[in-house]
Amino acid sequence: MAQQLQNITVAAPGFAGLNTQDSPIGIDPSFAAVADNCVIDKLGRIGARKGWTAVSTNGAAVLGSSRGIETVFEFVDRSGDKVVISAGNNKIFKGTTTLVDITPAGYTPTGNNWKCVNFNNHVHMVQRGHVSLIGSDESGSFVLEVITAHSHYTGTMPLANEALAAYGKLWVADIIGNKHTVYWSDTLNGGGWTGGASGSLDLTLVWPTGNDEVVSLVAHNGFLFIFGKKSIVIYTGASSPATMTLHDTIEGVGCIARDSVQHTGTDVLFLSSSGLKTVGRVIQEKSVPMRDISKNVRTDLMTQALAQTNAIKSVYSADEAFYLLTLPDSNTVYCFDMRRQLEDGSFRATTWSGINPLSLDVLEDGSIYIGISSGIVKYAGYVDGTELYQMRYFSNPMDFGNASNLKFLKKFNITIIGGQATTATLNWGYDYSTDYTKQVLVFTSAAASAEYGIAEYNIAQYVAGGTINTPKVNTSGSGEIVTIGIEAEINGSDFSIQKIDIHALLGRLI
Repeated sequence: MAQQLQNITVAAPGFAGLNTQDSPIGIDPSFAAVADNCVIDKLGRIGARKGWTAVSTNGAAVLGSSRGIETVFEFVDRSGDKVVISAGNNKIFKGTTTLVDITPAGYTPTGNNWKCVNFNNHVHMVQRGHVSLIGSDESGSFVLEVITAHSHYTGTMPLANEALAAYGKLWVADIIGNKHTVYWSDTLNGGGWTGGASGSLDLTLVWPTGNDEVVSLVAHNGFLFIFGKKSIVIYTGASSPATMTLHDTIEGVGCIARDSVQHTGTDVLFLSSSGLKTVGRVIQEKSVPMRDISKNVRTDLMTQALAQTNAIKSVYSADEAFYLLTLPDSNTVYCFDMRRQLEDGSFRATTWSGINPLSLDVLEDGSIYIGISSGIVKYAGYVDGTELYQMRYFSNPMDFGNASNLKFLKKFNITIIGGQATTATLNWGYDYSTDYTKQVLVFTSAAASAEYGIAEYNIAQYVAGGTINTPKVNTSGSGEIVTIGIEAEINGSDFSIQKIDIHALLGRLI
C-alpha cells in the first residue's frame, strides 16, 4: 500500500535563536544550529541583519595601518550640541564625515581603548596608564585638553581605566598597582580631586572573595554597583559617598570585560566568566545556582571571549531591541534579542560575521555608530558598504516525530518576506551529512499589501506590509534525519524566513 504524503510545517524556523549548547538530537525546530548575520525580527522570525553605511570619508588617511576606530562616543552638552568623538591610530578625533585630529598638543596616547562619560557639560576620557582627558564646547567650539591643564583641576586624578558619572560625582577606578580602590570627585566638578566632597573607598576588606579587582562601575536603581572579576559589591547612599553604606555583596559572579556592561533602563547586562548575566537575575538568584541568559550559546561564546586579546565591546539599542557583544579577535558578534526571553529566561541569540566592529555606540537619535578598520560606519541598509553579505540559517537535525522511519523528501514550499533582488539557496541533507544538495530559490517578487505573520512563540497574527515570496523546490533523497538550510546573499532588501512547508513520504522502519 502506497504511503501517504506527509505535510510538515516548520513555522517561524529558528525563532528561538541559536542552540549550539545542547545535543543536536531532538532539539525543537524553533532553535537554529546556524544563524549567522541574522536577527530575530519584531514578529519573531529569523531574518537578515542590516548592513553598514559609511559615515567617515577620510578613515584611510588618518588611520593608516592601525586596527581602526577602537572607541566611538557621542558627547552631548546641556544645550543639546553634539560631538562624535573617536579614537584610533593612537589619536583622538572629532566629527563624523571628516575625522579631525583633536589630540592635545604634546599628548601621546599609546592605546585607543578609552572609556568616555558625559558629566556636568563635559566629556571625560580615561584609559589605563593615561592621564585623563576632558572636553567641552564652552568656548564656542569643542576643545579637548589634558585634565591637568583644566582651570578647575585640583589634587591628583588617578590614572584610571574605568569611569562613571552618577550621583553628582565622577567616579573612577582600575588603576595600575591599585585595583581595589574607587575614587570620586568633588560634587559637580570632574576636575576636583582634593578637598570638598571628593574621597575614596578601599575595597580590600569588603570583597566577599577576599581578593578581587574593580572592572566596572554602574549606577542602578539608586545603588552603586562595583563589579569585580569574581564578585559584586553594592552600596546605597552614593549621593553622599563619605557616608554611603554597604548594601550587599555577591560572591561567585563578576564582570570580565569593562565594555560589556550596558544599562537597559530596567536592568544591567554584563559578561561574566560563565556567560552573559543581568544584575536583576543575579540578585534574584543569589542564593540558588545562577542561570545564564546566554545559556544556549554559552560554550562557544565563552571559548571565544576568554581568548580575546583586544577589547570586547558592546552596545544596547532600544530601537533595535538587541544587545550586541563584539569579539574582535574572532570576527564574531553575538546579537541577543531583548524583546522577549525564552521560557527558561535565556535570551535568543544569533551571530554576525564580516562586519567586525572594533567599537560601538548608540547616539541620542537612536543611530548605531560602529568603529571598523576603515573608520566610522552606521548600522543601516542591507549591504555592507557596497558589498553583499551572506545570511545563513540551518536547522538542527529533525526526525519529524518519527525517529525510526526513513524520510523521502518530495517538495519544499518556502515563505520568504522581502528578498527582492536576493539570490538564495536551499540546502538539504540526510543523517548528519554536511554534503548538502543545493537548489537556487526562484523569487517572483510579487508585491503584497499584507502578510500573514508568525509572531512570538508561534502565535499567528495579521500584519500590514511586506513583500511575500513563495518559492517551491522539488527535492529528492532519503534518510532517517533531515537537516535544512537557507543561504541568502543580502543585496539591498530585508529577508526573513516566515515558514517552511515540507512534503515527505514516510518509509520503512530503520
